[in-house]
Amino acid sequence: MLKASINKFDNEIKIYTSKSFNDFRGQLWTSWDHKIIKLNFNHDKFSLSKKNVIRGFHGDKKTWKLISCVYGKILFVVVNFKPKSKKYLSHQSFILSDKNKKTVLVPPNYLNAHLCLTEQCLFHYKLSYKGKYNDVKEQFSIPWNDKKINYKWPIKKPILSYRDKND
Repeated sequence: MLKASINKFDNEIKIYTSKSFNDFRGQLWTSWDHKIIKLNFNHDKFSLSKKNVIRGFHGDKKTWKLISCVYGKILFVVVNFKPKSKKYLSHQSFILSDKNKKTVLVPPNYLNAHLCLTEQCLFHYKLSYKGKYNDVKEQFSIPWNDKKINYKWPIKKPILSYRDKND
């Protein structure tokens, strides 16, 4: 069963928690139910990272992202990237893990980034958009340590991709 909760930071960001079914074989849980999250998803992506990897701030103008961590634990950060919003560049962070079964729905015009907190973590994106997918070249990307966003990561020397080092 998937349960929605109210987000006081920004009512456009939705948080869902799933109860798991546990037995001698392991666990089973739901991350999306079309009756609760009424979006048509186009495709899914997975990102496997090792500890201390930051995958930097990125987003676009049309994609909804349903984010979960299906293995391990991540620090997930969402930033309002709508220049006309009163909350422009404000941010909120969440701990997502295979233990807490939280899922975050991020709307278009928001940035997201995450830090892997465990030896490995498996990050899951469910993507919903109209038309063609906005890949790397059509996305906006902001440095992980951008001074305007001023997010205080709990790490000084993360492992970064070439893109995240040079944005």
